[in-house]
Amino acid sequence: MKDGPLHGRTVVVTGAARGVGAALARHLSRRGARLALVGHEKDALDALVAEVCTRAIAWEADVTDDAALDGVAREVRGRLGIPSVVIANAGVAEGGPFADSDAASWRRVIDVNLTGSAITARAFLPDLLTTAGYFLQIASLASIGAAPMMSAYCASKAGVEAFAHSLRAELAYQRVAVGIAYINWTDTDMIRDADQQAVLRELRAHMPPPARRVYPVDTVATRLVRAIERRRTSVYVPAWLRAAQVARAALPPLVMRLSRHALPRLAAREVLRPTGLLGAGGQADRTSGAGP
Repeated sequence: MKDGPLHGRTVVVTGAARGVGAALARHLSRRGARLALVGHEKDALDALVAEVCTRAIAWEADVTDDAALDGVAREVRGRLGIPSVVIANAGVAEGGPFADSDAASWRRVIDVNLTGSAITARAFLPDLLTTAGYFLQIASLASIGAAPMMSAYCASKAGVEAFAHSLRAELAYQRVAVGIAYINWTDTDMIRDADQQAVLRELRAHMPPPARRVYPVDTVATRLVRAIERRRTSVYVPAWLRAAQVARAALPPLVMRLSRHALPRLAAREVLRPTGLLGAGGQADRTSGAGP
């Protein structure tokens, strides 16, 4: 797509080794973007670089490491050009009762999802100011309505929503656009691992039919790339999530009523235990030495 708005642009994607990040890289490459792919799992990142049909370079870095992200930003400028799009996608999750959760694991979810997004923005903000660029924060249905047994993830995603709103207002006069992507359950390693946990699987099954559906990662990536091309302030995947935004004040009491009935039945069947960091991405975060 040589005439598209992303052709020849440098785009940074964090959490690019798998899931939504990898799918975004593939779709962005078809639009001719130059890609800076950041994350753990260097082998997976290098394989993705070899796969995509555009210029791409991988950096193995932890988004919670200020110095590492600053170094990546300098190298991206020198090797790919000044970025005009930055996508804060890196994220981890854990499930289980808050009271029994491991403090370090709980804190790690907040650090990666929320603090890591802020560190990513800080590292690349000089570039976005230069290019009048676009920062896309990957949020979640969890930003709108918190669920039980996912306290760290929900807190982090509510936090990134507030962070992005604040950053948008702060940068608007400098012509930097900030978008928030609200995505529902997506077919990634993280969600597949969550479905292996009986309690999390059952809790999802108790959600209303549209909310419990798992969406293909390519469907999500397609919608996100369209939003990036249009510099959208918000994108909802699926589109009905916009209605949840309108009704968000009613969600906490509704979730509480559903949980009050569902959790005792689940607890009677098996002991509710913390899951630790979920999915291959969570495992990669642990083995990198950064996570608990």
